[in-house]
Amino acid sequence: MLPNDPQRAIREATEAVAPHLIEMRRDIHRVPELAFQEVRTAGIVAAELARLGIPHRTGVGVTGVVGEIKGGRPGPTLAIRADMDALPIHEETGIAYASTVDGQMHACGHDIHTATLLGVAAVLKDLAPQLAGTVRLVFQPAEEVLEGAAAMIADGAAKGVDMAIGFHNHPDMPVGSFGFVRGASLAASDRFDLVIRGRSGHAAHPYAAVDPIVAAAHFVAQAQTVVSREIKPLHPAVVTVGMFQGGTTYNIIPERVHLKGTVRTLHADARDTAEAALRRLADGLQTSMRVTCEMTYARKVPPLVNDDRVLEPVIAAVQRQIGVAPEAGEPSMGAEDFAEFAAHAPAFQLRIGSGAPGRDDRLHNAFYQPDERCIALGVQALSRAALDILS
Repeated sequence: MLPNDPQRAIREATEAVAPHLIEMRRDIHRVPELAFQEVRTAGIVAAELARLGIPHRTGVGVTGVVGEIKGGRPGPTLAIRADMDALPIHEETGIAYASTVDGQMHACGHDIHTATLLGVAAVLKDLAPQLAGTVRLVFQPAEEVLEGAAAMIADGAAKGVDMAIGFHNHPDMPVGSFGFVRGASLAASDRFDLVIRGRSGHAAHPYAAVDPIVAAAHFVAQAQTVVSREIKPLHPAVVTVGMFQGGTTYNIIPERVHLKGTVRTLHADARDTAEAALRRLADGLQTSMRVTCEMTYARKVPPLVNDDRVLEPVIAAVQRQIGVAPEAGEPSMGAEDFAEFAAHAPAFQLRIGSGAPGRDDRLHNAFYQPDERCIALGVQALSRAALDILS
């Protein structure tokens, strides 16, 4: 049963806690922690849940935290997930609460996400008697390496979950706006390492050597034909070689070259086609270029597929609470391991605008400065979604 005026109840509860949330966000921002190292951040989360009287577990998936708010009546379990890890980027913002850790920064806004979910915890704790079911608060480590969700799920974080909501701040959307994508919204992310071995020799006598650099260059060029010639044009895919490492100086043909790359796809058949093609190209080099190739291909996370059974009530709740209609957006070839939770239960990831007026910020950037007003707006939107779904 909803309160008499849920919009007002959630807005006033959020306004009361908002200054504290910004303070916690800035505290987390000052001391960013990389994947599976979020010990201090997890400690802040656990302390806040304890202060709110919310039962919780720590050490879930190494450094994750899971809290639960049980409603006044039985019903389904709704998980809401926030990620906590930072990036190996040196902050250049110059803000008063900038990172104090050289080479590490919250450049993707996971500090924003953590504070937002703590705000949801505070609001829903007071509204718990109105809920028919349970809200599971999932504070996840290691999203940036696409391993934290799987680690938490292995420790039981998704057990008994009937539906799940994720969210991410978007600096390309103005603060106060919200967005969604139907169906596949983020790509599967796979990685490959290719070691090409030849025979080293003098650069002046290439006929006496087997050149792995030339072979690697052929592979890079041929890899670009996988998308253009082997995958359906209506199935988006990306093949990118991000590292090409080999050789030491001008006049030596090296013994080996090491390539690292990523493959992004939205469809299962495109994913299979890309892997098979890259393996075939590597095998072909062994005959055509006289090298030996060792490819390691790892499938990291599946596409994130938004389920209308969760998407529809969430976007309706956002409009009721905030008074703005979330806008339909395009899929991204970025990846997100919330997809692991979506593979266990119907799920939806909400886009929350965080772009500050007059700025043109991007994620994973040393100068990234989201508008902190997105925290309170996210708290209201997610709290109302949980209240409406579990009413």
